[in-house]
Amino acid sequence: RLMLPLSLSYDHRVIDGAMAVRFTTYLAQTLGDPRGLLEAVL
Repeated sequence: RLMLPLSLSYDHRVIDGAMAVRFTTYLAQTLGDPRGLLEAVL
């Protein structure tokens, strides 16, 4: 299985930790399903 090394950082002075978790979860789900990503673009 191929893996994409990805690194994210969040400044908690600017962004709430809960919002960062929601974005990270969304990103993982979106990148984990390439067909869904293509459907969203097309």
